Amino acid sequence: MTFANPLWFLMLILLVPVIVWYILKENTFKANLTISSIEAFDKIPKQAAVYLRHLPFILAALAYTAVAFALARPQTSDSWSNKTTEGIDIVMSLDISSSMLAEDLKPNRLEAAKKVAVHFIGERPNDNIGVVLFSGESFTQCPLTTNHAQLINLISGVKSGMIEDGTAIGSGLATAINRLRDSQAKSKVIILLTDGSNNRGEIAPVTAGEIAKTFGIRIYTIGVGKQGMAPYPVQTPYGIQYQDIEVDIDEPTLQQIAQVTGGKYFRATDNKSLEQIYDDIDKLEKSIINVSEYSQKEELFHWFALLAVLCIIGEVILKNTVLRSIP
Repeated sequence: MTFANPLWFLMLILLVPVIVWYILKENTFKANLTISSIEAFDKIPKQAAVYLRHLPFILAALAYTAVAFALARPQTSDSWSNKTTEGIDIVMSLDISSSMLAEDLKPNRLEAAKKVAVHFIGERPNDNIGVVLFSGESFTQCPLTTNHAQLINLISGVKSGMIEDGTAIGSGLATAINRLRDSQAKSKVIILLTDGSNNRGEIAPVTAGEIAKTFGIRIYTIGVGKQGMAPYPVQTPYGIQYQDIEVDIDEPTLQQIAQVTGGKYFRATDNKSLEQIYDDIDKLEKSIINVSEYSQKEELFHWFALLAVLCIIGEVILKNTVLRSIP
């Protein structure tokens, strides 16, 4: 319920001093007839008028309140909306090779990638999203789904070493393409994140890119890792120690894959730039939502006006019948 003229409710403030006056008057009321004792009246049953004596005042206050509500013009609103959503099918292909444990991103490349992926998923409630993992080989961690809670839960459990080590970028793309090839969505996207160069698998990354193009799939590629050397944790008999490893990202190949499919290549050298990349992709790939809204209002003031009239009539009847006072 809404009110077209809510300022009329200010008149209810005037009820406060009236109620206070009525209470004070009742507390200071004195009888006009004084007798020595009321013991003779103790056994006389009390009439209904004794219990109803405050009712006229209550009815008057209720009538005043109803008038205020009527003047405020209460309304109900019936709304309808026709919503058309055209979602996007997205597969996130994530490198989980051992080099993703390098700590040039915090706490490491893999955990940083998982964090921004979860945020990205949360910003796209209308899309089918799936996850493919790859290192020396590839597999589907989660097929296309709109159950994003389950998807996020699966991403949270991703760890390096789940499959044979290496970097099979072509295989990671091929598995993602296989998940999208039968999609009926007008927009099909792969987001591939890696920190290395292809050194495993039977499918060349560029060949996989050409295949994606034939299926109308757009690929965004992300190279993750700072320029030069990066700290990498190594398990030794004396505990974990760090050694610097060279960051070797095949940027020309990643650029070519993105270009041939109509996508874009990005380079993430720290957490902030990785977050910005996913924000940029989020802006580039927006779902189409058409919403038509209709609203019809119904006036309800007449019900409050009727209540006010009934209260006034009830007050007048009571004062002139069972609660009539003798002058």
